[in-house]
Amino acid sequence: MTFKLDHIVHFVKSPEDAIISYQEKGLHAVEGGRHESLGTYNALSYFGLSYIELIGVFDQALVEHSAEAPYSLRESIVKRQFAEGLARVALRSTNLEADAKRFRDLGLDVYGPSPLSRTRPDGSVVSWKLLFVGKPDEQPDLPFFIQWDEADDERTEDLSKRGVIAPHPAGNVELTSVAFAVKDLESVVERWSAYLGLEAEEAFVDTHLNAKGQRLKLEGGDLIFYRPIGDGIVAATIKEHGEKPFSLEFSGTGQEIEFSLYDATYKFNK
Repeated sequence: MTFKLDHIVHFVKSPEDAIISYQEKGLHAVEGGRHESLGTYNALSYFGLSYIELIGVFDQALVEHSAEAPYSLRESIVKRQFAEGLARVALRSTNLEADAKRFRDLGLDVYGPSPLSRTRPDGSVVSWKLLFVGKPDEQPDLPFFIQWDEADDERTEDLSKRGVIAPHPAGNVELTSVAFAVKDLESVVERWSAYLGLEAEEAFVDTHLNAKGQRLKLEGGDLIFYRPIGDGIVAATIKEHGEKPFSLEFSGTGQEIEFSLYDATYKFNK
């Protein structure tokens, strides 16, 4: 069992506006497509095969209907009342059937794998399978899991040819981590490490965030969890939105800069 970070879901009111905002910050982003039966559409920004999905709604009734699926992405979006911000992370797998059995053995509720697809702007169709897992009252929401119908090297070649994967004006940008605000750091890290088979590094204190943190190493982008030790963005996130992802970190931009975009923090490192 080896997972990789596949993508981070950033819910926005307008994926079209988000593309422009990304371009203004030096990030390459393109129109994605529509999930016709689920009521959402997206824009995409790739960093290798890890990407940010800027997802919006074209039919709220469809989203609310699909949110009936337990532990699903759309359940998370509806539960947060369509508030902008980082919503969930998706991990890539090559064998969701085996993953489903393992998660059941670990005592998690498991839904799927289920086949899905979306139509690209050029009319072609991309397809994949999704697996949702969770446990009642466990926060933050666990990742959901994706298995693409194409192998990684085939996807890289195809996405590069289409111009979806392309250089970022800001530099040789890599997505290095996604950060979560949590109430009980030790418990969350222990659970996620066991569920996902990831190695946890030593805990540390981030004085800028006024929080204690701990990192899980993950190919494609690490997962970092922060518990507030005083006032700051971590404490504010939990108070206003609950336990959830709140920040993305990048390297290779040649600059040290931090900014807020659609209720999420973006941090560029050299």
